[in-house]
Amino acid sequence: MGLFNFIREELVEVIDWVENGDDILMWKFPDHDKNIKYGAQLTVREAQQAIFLDEGQLADVYPPGRFELITQNMPILTSLKNWDKGFKSPFLCDIYFLSTRIFTNLKWGTQNPVILRDPEFKQVRVKAFGQYFIRIADPAAFMREFGGTNQVVRLSEVENSMRDIVSPKFAEALAEAQVSVLDMVSNYSELGEKIKPILQEEFDQFGIELTKFQISSISLPKEVEEFYDKMTNMNMVDNMGKFQQFQQANAIEKAAENPGGGAGEGIGMGMGFGMANMMMNQQQNQETSSSDPAKAQTREEILATLKELGALKESGILTEKEFNAKKKELLARL
Repeated sequence: MGLFNFIREELVEVIDWVENGDDILMWKFPDHDKNIKYGAQLTVREAQQAIFLDEGQLADVYPPGRFELITQNMPILTSLKNWDKGFKSPFLCDIYFLSTRIFTNLKWGTQNPVILRDPEFKQVRVKAFGQYFIRIADPAAFMREFGGTNQVVRLSEVENSMRDIVSPKFAEALAEAQVSVLDMVSNYSELGEKIKPILQEEFDQFGIELTKFQISSISLPKEVEEFYDKMTNMNMVDNMGKFQQFQQANAIEKAAENPGGGAGEGIGMGMGFGMANMMMNQQQNQETSSSDPAKAQTREEILATLKELGALKESGILTEKEFNAKKKELLARL
């Protein structure tokens, strides 16, 4: 009786995995070098798969269900070991369980700014951060890439490995998606959906499905953010004439902030006055070329122009004489 119990304890009869953590993707069944009893019971729970290895070689893969380990249920292992159909002896092999559920909130981010070509700003440096969701889609491919001699593969290990892939590919994916900088900051979800299939091509080799790719923030250079804010507030993107006036006024505003600057530091007085003339001439051309009186310069617009010219005079860009001439011209329109 004692000998029978000893032999029985040396055989594995029940094989399963009760997950005791939410960060384990792969777990090796601890057989302690014991033989597996012929006819042993294998239980694979939902969102799991089991892989049998014979001397490091992939054998049978089992989906969720309950299986009796006999030759009919182990076709690949039976072939690898050259078993006859009547084989009923204990055997030895390695068994790994893989979790196929979705793992969420893996982090990604660009360590260095990504240089993008943009139709409005030409070249822009951006930094981005976010998270993504994954699941094991091909257990055999995942086993080849992350298995090895590991007893356990945790989510942090996969996250570290994929970080070196996601960040560089994000820059390439942005360029391929051809999304402008102004569209980035207002279409995170749409941009994530465009980039996801491009990144998926890299994940395929690891047997991983990228179920979701999210962008949580995109950092733009300060000057681009300020320009974007002004564009949004003034709502000028649908009127190119007003947009050009805004650009000219913005340049004059910069010059007014630095009245003592030289030619290399800002806009000089003559250049500033030339821009003011260009703005005024553009307004006059719009008025004279239009037959619709509704498009003529309004009283409020004339007063606003006077106010801007006054600021230019106070900052030293316009002389008293130049200011008075423009003032007289504008007052005549009231």
